[in-house]
Amino acid sequence: MPDRIVALGASNLVRGLPTLVAAARAASGPTVEVLAALGHGRSYGGRSVFLARALPGILECGLWRELERLPAAPTRALITDVGNDILYGHSAEQVLAWVGEAADRLLRFTRDIVLTDLPLASIGRLTKAKYLAVRSLLFPGCRVSLEQARESAARIDEGLPALAAARGLRLQHLREEWYGFDPIHMRPSQWREAWLEILAGGDAQIPAGRSARGEWLRLYFLRPERRWLFGREQYTAQRGTALPAGGIVRLY
Repeated sequence: MPDRIVALGASNLVRGLPTLVAAARAASGPTVEVLAALGHGRSYGGRSVFLARALPGILECGLWRELERLPAAPTRALITDVGNDILYGHSAEQVLAWVGEAADRLLRFTRDIVLTDLPLASIGRLTKAKYLAVRSLLFPGCRVSLEQARESAARIDEGLPALAAARGLRLQHLREEWYGFDPIHMRPSQWREAWLEILAGGDAQIPAGRSARGEWLRLYFLRPERRWLFGREQYTAQRGTALPAGGIVRLY
């Protein structure tokens, strides 16, 4: 396993970060670095709002500046939650362009990149009532219909293989059994299996590792470099949070 993990994503990555950190530590040792641009409702290209918190787009955050600053190291990158922008009303073409831009930037630092597809089977099982419930809870300003969301998801998913092939990325399928009632979030019982498979990136096996409850809580409440809370901007320098069990984490 590489010495550095760079992970891009939204709420699935927020939920899976402790598993990701523990697995990276078990595979690469206590000095492994994990840099993540993540957040509930995170957009790749636009500012995103979740409850009272706002974050810059992944392409606009300080992660890229930090990668330029850090010394070179063997790195594996993960590009996940690529369909999140559908519910902000962005077109499939725009989403694919943003994902392609993220991949191109990462290719400056590593050719070891894993790109996840969309959970089309889970989205296909959605009823209108369930969709409206999920949309109202997670994206209250969204006016994208279920039919529009399905169409955009299908077009993005169709475009990902060509995008991955053109850049030499590994395309990781999101398995239907990882999802339940919620069509866009993995079931908690599947977090470990799913994130270990995504992180493996073609490796035969990666140890699961262990993450204590205190570490889960600490990772969940770590501040990213930049956010707005109740409209007020907050900046937190990412000098690298060293975890007691090993591993250094920076959030953006």
